[in-house]
Amino acid sequence: MRHCSVQVRGLLTRDELDRYNALMEVGSYLESQGRYDLAYTVQREVDLLIQPAIERLKAKSRERDRMTAEYLAAKKAEAEGAAANGTADAGTKEDDE
Repeated sequence: MRHCSVQVRGLLTRDELDRYNALMEVGSYLESQGRYDLAYTVQREVDLLIQPAIERLKAKSRERDRMTAEYLAAKKAEAEGAAANGTADAGTKEDDE
């Protein structure tokens, strides 16, 4: 039986996680008995069960990417503003000296 990633498992609801653990236990038992035909069916059920958690992980990733892009845009605007102010300030500093 193939396990899902720790990140995906962390996003499973309590009910989904309980069902996941039960299915994995059944699948492991079936594999130990050599019933790979039935274990395959259980694995497909596990794959269907974890799909919502995978979508939640993708949504978190998109949100993180959006926040990173906003942060970088703000830093770029800040740097451009500082460069524009720094040039103007440099001229006034030379006049003061």
